[in-house]
Amino acid sequence: MTTPIPILRDQLSALFAPRAADAHKGSFGTLGVLGGGPGMTGAALLAARAALRLGAGKVLVGFAQDSAPLACDPLQPELMLRSGRDLLADAGPLGLTTWVAGCGLGTLDNAILLLGTLFQTRAQTPLVLDADGLNLLAHGALPPDWGPAPVVLTPHPAEAGRLLGCPAGHIQADRPAAAQALARRYRAWVVLKGAGTLVCPPAADTCWINTTGNPGLATAGTGDVLAGMLGSLIAQGVPLEQAVPGAVWLHGAAADALAAAGTGPIGLTAGELADVARALRNRG
Repeated sequence: MTTPIPILRDQLSALFAPRAADAHKGSFGTLGVLGGGPGMTGAALLAARAALRLGAGKVLVGFAQDSAPLACDPLQPELMLRSGRDLLADAGPLGLTTWVAGCGLGTLDNAILLLGTLFQTRAQTPLVLDADGLNLLAHGALPPDWGPAPVVLTPHPAEAGRLLGCPAGHIQADRPAAAQALARRYRAWVVLKGAGTLVCPPAADTCWINTTGNPGLATAGTGDVLAGMLGSLIAQGVPLEQAVPGAVWLHGAAADALAAAGTGPIGLTAGELADVARALRNRG
């Protein structure tokens, strides 16, 4: 059995490095979020809001609907909203540097079409694949032909079981082995969520375990926030070996800070995490 290595804050220096005085929004990447199908608009917004608060220069949301359900996000008007079809069509001119896909995407034909188009056109652009994106991949709706750009998969145990064709109980019986098996099979970074979230690189030659976080994270939307945080750090150019474990560490550390302040663990909500994660990053 593989013994995971703890993720330590001291190993995440790139997350806390000061920004140059002459930086501009183009210095910190442009993230595209593809998700938010009918009835799940909030999932894409949670990911996008978290990405912006964690420091991405620009964030665009493409909803898996015929048109954007909102002209403007009233809580985060800096976000640029459009249909998924329009965002995919404009991705090149917009200069997207990273994608997050799957948050509330759905599994209907429109979702399959949008995600298939993304797979065909993302070329050199890194991708964080979450939630329904993982379910579509597991059910064979999409070939795992990633191309050269890195991919991060963020399954919970049930999604990991679907991806490996086994029950969730098998995943939980040996989580490090499952994370490494996923990394090898899909040639991707893997974030196996749960108590003691595991991070494994594509080479599957090591495995890290997160020691931050608490049961307050067991609530709807926290996975969407994590996906947005991952995409944000990657878009900003943080090296993957720090961006992937770093986002996981920050996500859990934000939950711990909220619980310590009395906002949780009971009743902690996903939308509260990003502000605290931002404060932790700025504190250095």
